[in-house]
Amino acid sequence: MQIQFFGAARTVTGSKHLITSIDGRKILLDCGLFQGKGAESGGLNRAFDFEPSSIDFVILSHAHIDHSGNIPNLVKHGFTGSIICTPATKDLCSIMLADSAHIQENDLRFVNKRRIKRGETPLQPLYTVKDAENCIHQFVSVKYNTKYKVCNGVELLFTDAGHILGSAAVNLSFNENGLTKRLCYTGDIGRYNGSILRDPQAFPQADIVIAESTYGDRLHSDISLSEQQLFNVVYDACIEKKGKLIIPAFSLGRTQEIVYALDQMEHKKMLPHIKVFVDSPLSVNATNIMREHEECFNEDILKYMKTDDNPFGFGNLIYVQDVEESKRLNDIKEPCIIISASGMIEAGRIKHHVANNIDNPKNTILMVGYAEPNSIGGKIRSGAKILKIFGEEHHVRADVVIMDSYSAHGDYNEMIQYLNCQEKEQIQHLFLVHGEYETQLHYKNKLLDVGFKNISIPLQGDMVEV
Repeated sequence: MQIQFFGAARTVTGSKHLITSIDGRKILLDCGLFQGKGAESGGLNRAFDFEPSSIDFVILSHAHIDHSGNIPNLVKHGFTGSIICTPATKDLCSIMLADSAHIQENDLRFVNKRRIKRGETPLQPLYTVKDAENCIHQFVSVKYNTKYKVCNGVELLFTDAGHILGSAAVNLSFNENGLTKRLCYTGDIGRYNGSILRDPQAFPQADIVIAESTYGDRLHSDISLSEQQLFNVVYDACIEKKGKLIIPAFSLGRTQEIVYALDQMEHKKMLPHIKVFVDSPLSVNATNIMREHEECFNEDILKYMKTDDNPFGFGNLIYVQDVEESKRLNDIKEPCIIISASGMIEAGRIKHHVANNIDNPKNTILMVGYAEPNSIGGKIRSGAKILKIFGEEHHVRADVVIMDSYSAHGDYNEMIQYLNCQEKEQIQHLFLVHGEYETQLHYKNKLLDVGFKNISIPLQGDMVEV
């Protein structure tokens, strides 16, 4: 068979890996959007390096937009096959893809006003809300640990990756010419001992592994200390400085982790008496879907829910959906916490909150997860002193705090722990994807140190025979 790497190759976003079997079947693993690369992302997302109508199946590891976000565009350009994922991933995609389309349409209204004034042709979104809604009809959900026949000679098994709700490692068995090839695509690998989701699950022995490497060059701080660290940031920002605490957080996963941590503080009467706003319609909808999928929860939160049946809600927590209500947050003078999407600060209401608050030294920006280096969030993480947001320069006078203990991606020790369920000598090919190249080189050396072999770091567009 052949594997071609069309995204998340020596970079983190745009996940797309195409498998072509000996009999010509084409299976696309993920179909995500490139993000955080400015104008370059637009070109990469519009042009597929393969014919969409030639793809037989899409198998989706999870719902994050850098893995799922270009599916409506794929369908729009001729893909008619099944999109196979877990039940929670299907439910999440039904809201996340529509939200992605809505953001595109809104952003282009602003851009096109300027283009029309300059006599330029208006731009079209990658896809519309209608396109996003249409593609959901092609989704097929398969539960964890349930064998599923994709087509003749190809069998699928999803195992829990522990990254976000519904995230899965894709385990495929190919029977070709009387031989069996076993392939695992890890998708994004989650954390161990998390507060909400189950730990990443061991996966069946594979001959070929396509593995993520986002944090292949670092170790996270102890996840058990995250609640105290968060409390310290809240106290300093809102009580000591009497300012606003702005938390850019992805609508799915990170937002619920932080809300749950604040809920626990409230339950213990630790949380200061301040208002907490979750300003993201998508976060509200994603939280509701999380409540419907307790099968993905770990024992700790299930036990906690016996004394608090709503771990994502407490007295001073306000979920904001209305645009005008979101704008009024700019006028609030008293200390508060604003959690808003997206985590990279490239789109959504968070861009406005950062633009309106980052110049004020009383305020604090808390970064709680990965941000592509060229994104606004990535520049904040790297210590930029001046940022351009909505075409205007802003001086970074607010305090910036980074807490990677809330990351949904495993660090290199956790990723190695995840891969250690494998007999190393049986792995014929190990491909590293979904990471920056320097990070991947570091991670490759760590893997070699513990006995893994045959490790490759493919370039965008590379094709290999396996």
